[in-house]
Amino acid sequence: MTALLRTLLAALTAVIVNLVIPTSAMAAACATDPATPKRQLRAMWISTVANIDWPSRTGLSASAQQAELRAWLDLAVSKRMNAVMIQVRPTADAFWPSPYEPWSQWLTGAQGGDPGYDPLAFMVAEAHARNLELHAWFNPYRIANHDDPTKLVSTHPARQHPDWRFAYGGKLYYNPGIPEVRGFIEDAIMDAVSRYDIDGVHLDDYFYPYPVSGETIPDSATYSRYGAGFPTIADWRRDNVNRLVRELDERVHAAKPYLAFGVSPFGIWRNSSTDPLGSRTSGLQSYDAIYADSRLWVKQGWVDYIAPQIYWHIGYAPAAYEVLTSWWSDVVKGTGVGLVVGQAAYRAGASGQDAAWQDPAELSDHLYENRKHPEVAGDVYFSAKDVRADRIGAVSALVSTHYSKPALPPARDAGSGPSAPSITSATRGSNGVALSWQATGSPTSYAVYRVDGTPSTADPCFFADARNLLGTTRQTSFTDTAPGGTTTYYVTALDRWQRESAPSAGKPVTSSGAFSVVVDNADPSFTAGSAWGTSAYSSQLYGSDYRFATPVAASDPAWFTAAIPSAGGYRVEVWYPANAGYNSATPYIVATSSGNQTVAVDQRTGGGQWRTLGTFTLAAGTYKVVGVSRWTSTTGYVIADAVRITKI
Repeated sequence: MTALLRTLLAALTAVIVNLVIPTSAMAAACATDPATPKRQLRAMWISTVANIDWPSRTGLSASAQQAELRAWLDLAVSKRMNAVMIQVRPTADAFWPSPYEPWSQWLTGAQGGDPGYDPLAFMVAEAHARNLELHAWFNPYRIANHDDPTKLVSTHPARQHPDWRFAYGGKLYYNPGIPEVRGFIEDAIMDAVSRYDIDGVHLDDYFYPYPVSGETIPDSATYSRYGAGFPTIADWRRDNVNRLVRELDERVHAAKPYLAFGVSPFGIWRNSSTDPLGSRTSGLQSYDAIYADSRLWVKQGWVDYIAPQIYWHIGYAPAAYEVLTSWWSDVVKGTGVGLVVGQAAYRAGASGQDAAWQDPAELSDHLYENRKHPEVAGDVYFSAKDVRADRIGAVSALVSTHYSKPALPPARDAGSGPSAPSITSATRGSNGVALSWQATGSPTSYAVYRVDGTPSTADPCFFADARNLLGTTRQTSFTDTAPGGTTTYYVTALDRWQRESAPSAGKPVTSSGAFSVVVDNADPSFTAGSAWGTSAYSSQLYGSDYRFATPVAASDPAWFTAAIPSAGGYRVEVWYPANAGYNSATPYIVATSSGNQTVAVDQRTGGGQWRTLGTFTLAAGTYKVVGVSRWTSTTGYVIADAVRITKI
């Protein structure tokens, strides 16, 4: 889809909406919480090259490989992600039975070795079972991480066509300047597109090789043959890459218009000292170094999203995160191309990194920066093993602060969504409320919402952000395991473009009379030391006031005591007023039957409402159930206001 068409669609949608409800009225009627966005791509890269993430090593059995992949997908779900980008063509090879290229060596240890199953088919099935989008990740030109062609399987196209390749920096690459090479790469990728139910095609940042000191790319003869009309070899090289991107965009969308096509380039296009259109940075310029004109791809609409790898911390002088995020936001503005930020999870808490990366809040603060730019459509984290490692709790802090609710992936088209489904049953049982529904047509997935009480009509503001979104599924049933009292459920349908239907008619479910108690800081069952002050400054308070204290290197918790009627599972929610000066990692302590558990909450945002800490197993009796600790390394007041404990 061209940039012009995307822009026209966006403008037409805005006109239609404004004819019905003026934008200002919509904003006033539906104030949304930036902490719970309705649409946001949340993904992680799962690398297969050199067994970085998956499989963990070569030679695992098919069942062991499958178990590992399921664990990675479960990790994505646990972090409330909605997509994964899995590398399926890491080194001119394949993670599916490709007629173009051999089986990847990273599966069995031997290039061409059959793993005994179809990994790409397995990826798609398992991702979709969890309602995760599967973006198939392809490396376009890299043949091998060595420069010995005899190590390639004898049937490898790079051995059958030695003129297609060159060695550089100790590695083998396909020559991007040869038209037959470009066509072959596109054909290899399109084989996966045509045969598998993937949701996106994703290219990484390896185009022409990154510069190696003292070496020259050996393509002068190719330039002489094919470079007519280009004044410099650099211009010709950029055109070669541009052609690959443009042609893939055309071929992917001709085959499956709903697929997302995206590229993850190096974070710097050009520096402003070189080009006035560039960013206020002083790092490697991908336009000049690897011939990737990523800005042009956006302006021409040759990609659906761009995912620049902004792998530097806030305030980093050569390439500051906030500078590049702002620059890329300006680049995509008005183009219809989505901006997804590549995040360096691998740096957080890692040895040898700058001091900024030893701060658990660094990654989380990146997403605060993103909120300043509505063009930012989400984030993708490199790589899965670093998301799992969660060094210094950086990922946990980010998830707690920014991913407290699910989110729908960004819609890829401004057209109308499917028809609304119809809820056929909502039954409260020991495991929660079980919902079932019917749909017309063939939606891809569904979103389930829960609203307190029994409203007579479905207010559009119920669905303006994710505060009422329980989850998504590809099934026509869903169980709400923490339903609370009297509530009303709504279900919407989504199609392959992630366009959403109108909500179903509401389905109320009355309270079961289950135990639920609210403990306010003003109640006798609340206790706190002398260091805890009292304030009624914020209008977001619960009750008449709330308590606050400064962080110290000691717990000194304020405690909420409650009478728990019986042992079992309880949902624990907290209420606090939010303020930009409050603490970004306030420790809440829950006294579970198996010991205290601590959950960090960012009290700078999300205040004035119940925020769920989680579901915990509590013992019966009257005791201090929830505490707010002062022991945190982050600055700003910690707040203790109210808690709600509900039997599930």
